[in-house]
Amino acid sequence: MISGKGWKMAQPFRVLMVSAEAEPYVKVGGLGDVAGSLPKALLKLPKDVLEGNSLDVRLVLPFHPVIAREVAAQEPLVVVQVPKREGTVEARIYLSEIAGYPVYLIDGEPISRASTVYSLDSAQDADKYIFFSLAVLEMIQALGWKPHVLHAHDWHTAIAVYELARRRDQDDFYRGIKSLFTIHNLPYMGAGAEKVLPEYAIPPSEDIRLPWWGKSLPLPMALSTADFLSTVSPTYSREMLTSEFGCGLEDFLRSRSSTLFGILNGLDTQIWNPQEDSFILRKFSAENPRDRLPNKQALLDQLGLVPEEEAPLLGLIGRFDRQKGIDLAIGALRMMAEQPWQAVLLGSGDPVLEESARNLEREFPERVRVVIKFDLRLSHQIYAGADMLLMPSRYEPCGLAQLIAMRYGCIPVARATGGLRDTISDLPDPSMSTGFLFNEATPEALAEALRRAIVAYEDSTGWEMRQRNAMQQDFSWSRSAQEYYRLYRLLWL
Repeated sequence: MISGKGWKMAQPFRVLMVSAEAEPYVKVGGLGDVAGSLPKALLKLPKDVLEGNSLDVRLVLPFHPVIAREVAAQEPLVVVQVPKREGTVEARIYLSEIAGYPVYLIDGEPISRASTVYSLDSAQDADKYIFFSLAVLEMIQALGWKPHVLHAHDWHTAIAVYELARRRDQDDFYRGIKSLFTIHNLPYMGAGAEKVLPEYAIPPSEDIRLPWWGKSLPLPMALSTADFLSTVSPTYSREMLTSEFGCGLEDFLRSRSSTLFGILNGLDTQIWNPQEDSFILRKFSAENPRDRLPNKQALLDQLGLVPEEEAPLLGLIGRFDRQKGIDLAIGALRMMAEQPWQAVLLGSGDPVLEESARNLEREFPERVRVVIKFDLRLSHQIYAGADMLLMPSRYEPCGLAQLIAMRYGCIPVARATGGLRDTISDLPDPSMSTGFLFNEATPEALAEALRRAIVAYEDSTGWEMRQRNAMQQDFSWSRSAQEYYRLYRLLWL
């Protein structure tokens, strides 16, 4: 728990959130959930938490073409010039408030020429996000709005943190602005930027603690200069200090461990609410988990599966890649051929894993359905109708699916890593348990956890206790926002 009390400011405490994506403007992955939900949750913090202070939270995003198609055209709020080694590039700043608080949208040639939020062209992405990061710093000076904290997320915004540290020594306007850099996914460091940084006259890091290869990559550059670092679960903040999860930066991160904090992401409980979900047949609450049963029947009918009375329905939702352990799930289900179960796998990604999943369906046509696409409605129906959710991730900084599953009474069976370890309780007493965990990233370990879960499922009374306990867990953004607010306070103590 992050502490610090008795902190009072005479003026609103100003926070600028900087991200590549955020709902409701644009969302590609979990980062969009965080950057869209956290500002709203901060602004809703009660007075007793704020201890008499007030917050002025604003968000800045690239004006991606996909946003431009949805947000009405208007005159720029301000136009700034982003310096390059040779000349400048114009950045146009627009203001939107459809989210209920000020959101700045930055446009310019490096952003408008890219058709997607992220691309396979690393140099193009590097140019876009370095330009965006520098434009953020030019923007706040042009507006005369000086945040107390610049809170940046992942490698796309890392150069804003790095350049802020340089400018604090050269320009009075930037002096005193604190920085918090949040790591959502450590392996993504901004490869390709090392070729683009010289074009913007940005020198590599001189931090001797960084490995040589990290001195010209945005994420390590921000790690070396941010005042505080955070990541999206307490366990992941510790895992990053090990060779298994540290991506070659573990020694450096250990040197910064006193300023590295783990704060769990929250869940938007308005979107994910089984009592009001318009995508599901039967709405239900923790008071009576049995009300989920019509949703299971409807899901099986939709998938063309004949219900098997003793068989739990297993769900798997997400990106098909090695990180998510899709191969482990497929291997474990093959090993469990003699056990009672049915399964639905929803997602897309690696073509090899997609084909492996299709092969599983061919082997078990009466038990398995594979849907290769993103389908929001079906994902809601799986959470509401499946008995268990498989999350065999090799690493999982926080994870969102297990939070949704528990809120819907769908019991997670997951690897004990990152946020999965922090949010799932695997205890013998069903009234205290919310799921099942396993340690080794192997099909055998997952199969053993599934066997335990299937045995527990046979005890309907104990299973309902698990469901009820899972559904009553508090993973709201309010709790996460309080932790971030305390972290902002620590920056100013």
